Amino acid sequence: MSETIVLVVALSLLPFVLMVSTSFAKLAIVFAMLRNALGIGGAPEGAVIGVLAALLSVYVMLPVGRDMLRDAAPVVAKLDLAAPLSGQGVKSLRDIAVSAAEPLRQFLERNSSASERGLFLGIARRGLPQNERETVQERDLLVVLPAFFVTELAEAFQIGFLLLLPFIVLDLVIATILASLGMQALTPSTVALPFKLLLFLSVDGFRTLIEALVAGYA
Repeated sequence: MSETIVLVVALSLLPFVLMVSTSFAKLAIVFAMLRNALGIGGAPEGAVIGVLAALLSVYVMLPVGRDMLRDAAPVVAKLDLAAPLSGQGVKSLRDIAVSAAEPLRQFLERNSSASERGLFLGIARRGLPQNERETVQERDLLVVLPAFFVTELAEAFQIGFLLLLPFIVLDLVIATILASLGMQALTPSTVALPFKLLLFLSVDGFRTLIEALVAGYA
């Protein structure tokens, strides 16, 4: 019974783990900030942004997933799938997770900043007795996972800042033109919207942004 509870809890945490250990959060934030920069309200909806971020995350994480399956294959081959779930079965699942963790660890380490890893290494060691602090290393998942997630958030806001700049300049230009013509009744954001869309589409914005985001993980 306890083994079943452990398995159910692990499965319930799977969406959370996928969100913090993949590129999903960064991609979703960037596309949400693009929507705000364009000033088009709720279009596209949050569900559409989530689906787009999930699809691109599949492309980003595909090489990592392939390496994880390769490393876990020898352990999986030894499993007796017909046997009922027991303590030995839970141990086997744990062995699979351990064997598949190294490719994910390398991905997280490669895409996290050294400063964030140092931060979370210090935080992790701070809660341990003095003689046990060296047991936590910079490459441990306990360190690289939050370091990766915080790095992703920081990079997402940096990209969002760069996306906002040209549209803010366009807003200022439109507002200045309307003020000089005495058209205060017109809302600058409403007048600027078609020009923002034209600018974004003329530079093939979606293709350029998607290529840059995915290539950043290569």
